Amino acid sequence: MGKTALIVEDEIFVALDLERILTEAGYSVRAIAPDSAAALAAAPDCDFALVDVNLRDGCTGPDIARRIARDHGVKVVFVTANPGQIGEAGHALGYVRKPFSEAAILAAAQLAGSEHHAAANDDLQQIGRVAATS
Repeated sequence: MGKTALIVEDEIFVALDLERILTEAGYSVRAIAPDSAAALAAAPDCDFALVDVNLRDGCTGPDIARRIARDHGVKVVFVTANPGQIGEAGHALGYVRKPFSEAAILAAAQLAGSEHHAAANDDLQQIGRVAATS
């Protein structure tokens, strides 16, 4: 099970809440990245990432997600208030809508940390599926 997370979030209090939820559940948080440069630098050592869409450097979350999934095999779950801005995201496992619950974040982490992307948890219904277009 992948236990090392990257949090890609520019709102510090949201990022710290995500970090608290994950660390209390036994996950390790490699970094909190507020923008593309920080996220791309931290990604190589991570198993999964919780990625916001709108960051300090603009609507860069979807591109970050695509790049870290492709280049480093990082599993991605978006955590956003704007899932309509995700666009094509076949590289992501899904999304959790803000405001989020602790249970939804833990379900996302369990899903992302799983080898088979299957988690027996009722809270998975809180994770939306990202529409992939061909």
